[in-house]
Amino acid sequence: MTSTVWLAGESALLPSRIQMAFTLASHVLLVPLGVALPSLTLLMEGIGIARNDPVALKIARRWSVVMAVQFAVGAVTGTILSFEFGILWPRMMGRFGAAIGLGFAIEGLAFFLEAIFIGIYLYGWERLPRRTHFMLGLVLPPAGLLGAFGVLSANSWMNTPGGVTLQAGRLVDVNVIAALFTHALGYEFWHFLIAIYMTAGFAVASVYAVAWLRGRRDHYQRLAFLVSFTVAAALTPVQLVVGDLSARALVTDQPAKFAATEVTWKTRDHNPEVIGGLIDDSGDVRFGIAVPVLDSILVGYSPNAVVRGLTDFAANARPSTVEANITHLAFDAMVGLGTAGAALAAWYFWVLLRRRRLPESVWFYRLAALGGVGCYLAVEAGWVTTEVGRQPWIVYGLMRVSDAVTSAPASFVWTMLATLVVVYALIAYFFVTLLLRLAARWRREDLKTPTAPEEGVPYGPRPARFPEPGS
Repeated sequence: MTSTVWLAGESALLPSRIQMAFTLASHVLLVPLGVALPSLTLLMEGIGIARNDPVALKIARRWSVVMAVQFAVGAVTGTILSFEFGILWPRMMGRFGAAIGLGFAIEGLAFFLEAIFIGIYLYGWERLPRRTHFMLGLVLPPAGLLGAFGVLSANSWMNTPGGVTLQAGRLVDVNVIAALFTHALGYEFWHFLIAIYMTAGFAVASVYAVAWLRGRRDHYQRLAFLVSFTVAAALTPVQLVVGDLSARALVTDQPAKFAATEVTWKTRDHNPEVIGGLIDDSGDVRFGIAVPVLDSILVGYSPNAVVRGLTDFAANARPSTVEANITHLAFDAMVGLGTAGAALAAWYFWVLLRRRRLPESVWFYRLAALGGVGCYLAVEAGWVTTEVGRQPWIVYGLMRVSDAVTSAPASFVWTMLATLVVVYALIAYFFVTLLLRLAARWRREDLKTPTAPEEGVPYGPRPARFPEPGS
């Protein structure tokens, strides 16, 4: 009987991993705007209130509608994702649910708090005094941060489990504080938090960069671009430092994952930094560019720093060659895109600080228009690095993925995956269609009355009637 269940679980392993990867990658696309857009919206509203600027208030009002729409979509995909933990990985939840469930419980509470105040914020534009409306909106950023903390606490626990007592393989006690604040949380939280704020800023700015390229240079476009791009650009040097510290922490916390990111086969000093390339089963790296001793210098600030290789770990306790290559390429993509974003941010601040104006180069705005897509790709690459690099462990050092997977037949999981692909495609279609229709409607209204608030918003209350400056 045990053998039969084990084989059934093994047969469901591949579709379960694919389904989890698909749903997680889809949901992550909604996280940056879900967590960071409320902060951008409140910043814009604060500018509008302080300067009595109806254009700034109009931008904030429109961003709040996008915020609400994407929150609704994120609620659907996030709920599906939470159910998948129990459906696809019941053995992990059965053994460690009391520990990993703490983070998800916090995320659930944050979700309901955010839902309540998004409703108040969206429908309070006309019904509440400006400053009261703004003050109530201040609940949204910490609610989003609390939700992100809950999810990242759970993921960090999977990477560096702690706060649990096991006897004969069974969980008998949980130290709540130690389980929530594991070692990996210190760098995972800040690295991801900065990434989603950068992504939200660059993504929003990319919309207005496209408008600039199409000839729209009015106060509306310039202000929206200035606020969103400045926030994202200011965070890029911080992210370079935090990202470096996060990668260096893997050397001690998850050395096999670090070996995979650097495709290091044998333990050695004077280890080169390999850019690109693929490693084979004999340890040879093909098509890569090796920078001598750079990896050792980055890890230990010395060419003599020793970096552990993949062969230092048992074959069943390290990523496979395929997984190591996926981890390495994803890590390189994340770092490369982050470096490109930092270069674009440096260009922006060079012009802004020296000439006291926005850049006017067409090439700058072409690159800025791609900045949002680049940041989303970097976020996806970061999650691939985190999840694939942890293989074969679902809970690092305590439980393998193959031991956690469902015993349901593979055909059931494949069918569920196909259904989810169709459902997600429909959700994406209606989400994008609604955003495009909103954008088209707002463009038509701006052509008629450029400085007035919008005439109406679908699925929302009547527009606020903001006074003109000086009225």
